[in-house]
Amino acid sequence: MTKIGVVIFPGSNCEYDALSAMTTLGAEADFIWHSTETIEGYDGIILPGGFAHGDYLRPGALARFSPVMGAIADFAKAGGAVLGICNGFQVLTEAGLLPGALQKNRGLTFLCQPTTLIVASTRSVLTRGAVKGQELSIPINHFSGAYTCDDATYEQLIENDQVVLRYKDNPNGSRDDIAGVSNVEGNVVGLMPHPERAMSTLLGSDDGRVLLEGFLRALVSAA
Repeated sequence: MTKIGVVIFPGSNCEYDALSAMTTLGAEADFIWHSTETIEGYDGIILPGGFAHGDYLRPGALARFSPVMGAIADFAKAGGAVLGICNGFQVLTEAGLLPGALQKNRGLTFLCQPTTLIVASTRSVLTRGAVKGQELSIPINHFSGAYTCDDATYEQLIENDQVVLRYKDNPNGSRDDIAGVSNVEGNVVGLMPHPERAMSTLLGSDDGRVLLEGFLRALVSAA
């Protein structure tokens, strides 16, 4: 059975959503406290949403120094699948595992609402089960979710097909409507929307399954 580790930082608040989504899809999942220095035995790692270390300085700026991040960096370098959702995406950019940064939303407004995403690439571990151009209804819940990067980084993202998801109607001012990116290899992915909150039509949408089922299938195929 595929085993997923969900990292908890002081201030994380979406860890149970992430763990529930993984177990619902048939994976084994448990929590990893941020002071853990080794992550052996896991097929994939999820950094969930929340406010790691209270988002002091800026979101993810302190979490990057947690001991677990060294182990995650080694895991990713070896080809392990790492997924950062919302605050987890912010942590991955601060840690240098993903390019760019997340800044305050346009209008300095906290956003909590459904959004429509467009799958921009299927070469990442998160989007391999989707179809390019597919539209997905996935909610957002953030204040610092506008993706930004310099021109050189943007050109590399486009050249290497690293933009994995875009907003259909940009809610936060992200550059080029970017909602999620991967590293060059495609095994590390970050996105601001919450697929773990779109697991059932009873709650508005089950489109998150397209992404998270694809994530788990990618781990099985890589094993």
